[in-house]
Amino acid sequence: MQKTTGLFAVSLLAVAIATPAAFAQDKEISFINCGDELTAGYAESFAEWEAANPGYKIAPEIVGWGQCQDKVTTLAAAGTPVALAYVGSRTLKQFALNDLIVPVPMTDEEKASYYNYVPDTVTFDGTQWGVPVAFSTKALYWNKDLFKAAGLDPEMPPKTWAEEIEFAKQISEKTEAAGFGVVAKTFDNTMHQFLHWVYTNNGQVIDADGNIVLDSPQNLAALTALKDITAYAEEGPTAYEQNEVRAIFLDGKLGMIHASPGAADRATEAGINWGVAPLPLGPDAKGPGTLLITDSLAIFKGTGVEEQAISLAKFLTTGERQWDAEMAQGLTPLRPLEPQTDELVAAKPYWKPFLDGIEFGGPEPLLTDYVGLQNVMIEMVQSVVTGASEPAAALTKAAGELEQYK
Repeated sequence: MQKTTGLFAVSLLAVAIATPAAFAQDKEISFINCGDELTAGYAESFAEWEAANPGYKIAPEIVGWGQCQDKVTTLAAAGTPVALAYVGSRTLKQFALNDLIVPVPMTDEEKASYYNYVPDTVTFDGTQWGVPVAFSTKALYWNKDLFKAAGLDPEMPPKTWAEEIEFAKQISEKTEAAGFGVVAKTFDNTMHQFLHWVYTNNGQVIDADGNIVLDSPQNLAALTALKDITAYAEEGPTAYEQNEVRAIFLDGKLGMIHASPGAADRATEAGINWGVAPLPLGPDAKGPGTLLITDSLAIFKGTGVEEQAISLAKFLTTGERQWDAEMAQGLTPLRPLEPQTDELVAAKPYWKPFLDGIEFGGPEPLLTDYVGLQNVMIEMVQSVVTGASEPAAALTKAAGELEQYK
């Protein structure tokens, strides 16, 4: 298998050639913010925090999504870390094991303020290693006009995998559209979509004791269902990541997709007669599920302002500041803030499935090499959707390969 080099292997050269590091001086708190612009509300929050903490100046840098993670990693490995950075929570274990970040323990009260399992996305060995800053959950979108054209009830989305596969088949056979959008490009959200199936069938990748449990009956059923529905997907699913699949749905050429809340406004703008419902459930499901993805603010070691960076991270991510940033970005709320959550669902009922799935959802697996994890999972999915491997063999092979990344 062709593997992408692991997180820190990539950075060893940077360490070797780096000049002696000059740590943050003048009480500057450097902050890498991923994206095309500063997160909504942060400029005002920075000013408020600086006013309450004289002598410290926040220095934000905007880095595009495609380069953000690599830049944060390279700086840390080279000994010139940024004080605070936006990172995918899946990277935290690897950063921590390489002694590059500091722990940010949560009190019981802080843990209880989040939705179920959110603290788990930043926790290993009983310690939290980042402050959750962004949250994503998924639900099923369906095109009501395509349902009607296929002879399906446009107000009755599938509730089970069996129905989802059958409905996709009917749409594919009775309309000009494909039934379901399969994500299988060499991209991280190929792993994510497979985890939608895992967490709607009471499956896991790694258990609480750190054992790889990918090769389970629940996950075999998940991978088999994904194989079965691929027969009714867009042509050549290995060419599409989730945003590209969403674009086909918005063009009216897909009956169903798994997507985040942000697809709702886009579907309305595109003129799609759409509905949204919880992800359909597998035979072993205990209730509505979804993959729970978080991004976090990580505090890097060796800057001399770690304490202040922790203070800033918690300041940015509490109460209405966090809520306002989430609503501006169309993100699932990290916390059930009242009365805002009830008001959100009352004003936009489509939000309910994205919140209901949290109870039985699961986090991105925290392994020592998230790039290695992604490579294994992507190859597994691609081998099955292309017909190169049968689900049982692909699952067993992937489970064995993940052992090196625990």
